Amino acid sequence: MIENKVAIITGAAGGIGYACARRFIEEGAKVVLSDIEEERGIAATQKLDDSGEKAHFIHCDVSKSREIESLFVKAREKFGRVDVAIANAGIVHVADILELEEEAFDQVISVNLKGVFLTGQIAARHMIGQEPDEDGSRGIIINMSSLNGVLAIPEIAPYVISKGGVNQWTKCLGIAMANRGIRVNGIGPGSIATELFQTIADSPDKYRSVLSRTPMLRPGEPDEVAKVAVFLASNYSSYMTGETIYVDGGRMGLNYVVPVD
Repeated sequence: MIENKVAIITGAAGGIGYACARRFIEEGAKVVLSDIEEERGIAATQKLDDSGEKAHFIHCDVSKSREIESLFVKAREKFGRVDVAIANAGIVHVADILELEEEAFDQVISVNLKGVFLTGQIAARHMIGQEPDEDGSRGIIINMSSLNGVLAIPEIAPYVISKGGVNQWTKCLGIAMANRGIRVNGIGPGSIATELFQTIADSPDKYRSVLSRTPMLRPGEPDEVAKVAVFLASNYSSYMTGETIYVDGGRMGLNYVVPVD
């Protein structure tokens, strides 16, 4: 499906980003892992491939366009081209909506929305100049959104706002690139068993609350999101662009809570 493709994944030191990197390598791709946490990112990369032939780490702060541009230049120097860009880096800030500080709001928007915008824009600029592959594709851009791009939680308002913006950016860039050989789609995870989710799982009441609004009665695994990323990066999704796929255990369609034993 994605054998020999080259992918850049931001926020890849852990969680969903790392799961995507691992799955892509297992499917035969080469991956540039990127993260602001350099030590952790290097360790993650070496865990996947200590030879440097299939995985390579490049530090990047996605809130800065010059660092993203450098990321793509270095990735092309390493592997020759970039076929897939997954804009996954993101942060969350919890606060009462009336006590939310401007600085915290700006920080979340800078990483989650501006960072995804810049990653997609710079990726598209690089991909447009590439020769198309055997499927006629010059590149694939995948934006990591969230269920909260549609469903609101006031305590994480900046996160919710940023992900709603990511959904619209996915549509805008998807339409703009539709006749240029570049497809753009998004993934909206629900409750996924990452390190962040573990902070919720440690509280029985909060964990039950999450399950009560998840029809499949379990959190998703990071690899279940990664498999969708593989689908979107492959020719199997060749007639899709501007769409966001929700990997949420049925939560998006639920208008009531379900009993949890």
